[in-house]
Amino acid sequence: MLRARDLLRRFPLIDGHNDLPWVLRGRADGDANQARFDLDAPVAGLHTDLPRLAAGHVGAQFWSVYVPAQLAGDGAVAAVLEQIDLARRMIARYPEALGLALTADDVERVFASGRVASLLGAEGGHAIAGSLGVLRMLYALGVRYMTLTHNANTGWADAATDEPRAGGLTDFGRDVVREMQRIGMLVDLSHVSPDTMRQALDVAACPVIFSHSSARAVCDAPRNVPDDVLTRLTANGGVCMVTFVPAFVSQECADWLAGLKAEAARRGLDPRDLGKLFSIKPEWEREHPMPQATLAQVADHVDHVRRVAGVDHVGLGGDFDGTDDVTAGLEDVSAYPALFAELLRRGWTESACAALAGGNLLRALRAAEAFRDASAATEAASTAAPAAAPAAGAGR
Repeated sequence: MLRARDLLRRFPLIDGHNDLPWVLRGRADGDANQARFDLDAPVAGLHTDLPRLAAGHVGAQFWSVYVPAQLAGDGAVAAVLEQIDLARRMIARYPEALGLALTADDVERVFASGRVASLLGAEGGHAIAGSLGVLRMLYALGVRYMTLTHNANTGWADAATDEPRAGGLTDFGRDVVREMQRIGMLVDLSHVSPDTMRQALDVAACPVIFSHSSARAVCDAPRNVPDDVLTRLTANGGVCMVTFVPAFVSQECADWLAGLKAEAARRGLDPRDLGKLFSIKPEWEREHPMPQATLAQVADHVDHVRRVAGVDHVGLGGDFDGTDDVTAGLEDVSAYPALFAELLRRGWTESACAALAGGNLLRALRAAEAFRDASAATEAASTAAPAAAPAAGAGR
């Protein structure tokens, strides 16, 4: 464990997904304006606070500005703006511990200062309400990735847990991917259907990410990534950030969740609505105890992504505070050193661990920034006024 801790002191650990802002809103009865930021000590029911972030050697965190799929149109846009505001207020509340990061250089600068570099990721493309203008404004407000869908289709992209409608991406969906990359926003393919993954990769001109998805060959769950898609990350330069949620780690847990969803559907509830789904969970658990996922199984996913995509294309996205269920050994944000200790025990080198911890995500973020800058330069050149022709008789 000492070797793992030493490594994480020197190389930034960048986690791809944490839902703390939505939990804080929920604890204020859904009123983002009343959210309290009591993160100085552990709070019962939360996975995240400042002491545990420090104990876990978290160097950078993507805070999710999540919006439920049940919100649509203006309501979804308002909610995502409120979540951006809430997350930014949370970051500003603790300047000694957190620092807003908008670029890869910011991540390294904030990490070097001993604070947690704090980035924003929007979960659910329905939050742009079909508007590229809203998408661009999210980027202007600090959002550095957007998950194309959550649990339901957006109308222009199919989700992993909904009935396919577009067959992947519509023409507008392809435009969304292109525009995200043009402005420098990472395309996040967690939660989307395999066809959406493949078609987004067809369009992508720079790296994509999976902010919190594991390997489907290890656990056959809808949010996990098939091997043919993992293979394509090698050429794309993208990163699959392995998640810790039991239903995406353990096949037994995935089967248990499938049973819960089937029971919800039998009762006439929408299994995609997490509030309704989890309302019957305590009753279901009494008759069907949930199996336990383990840290070793998470390491198995990390190993598998490395074997299929390569060591330069794997990262971590715990999804803490986005689930009530946790994996044994990875119960909260303090537990990352235990995972790295397991990987070092399995023979991972220090350089491979550094790539997993954050080096791969930083490279993808820098590639997105470079593509943005190159696109802007190309646009500027194409719109520049042509040079005036020399006057007759002028010297040459």
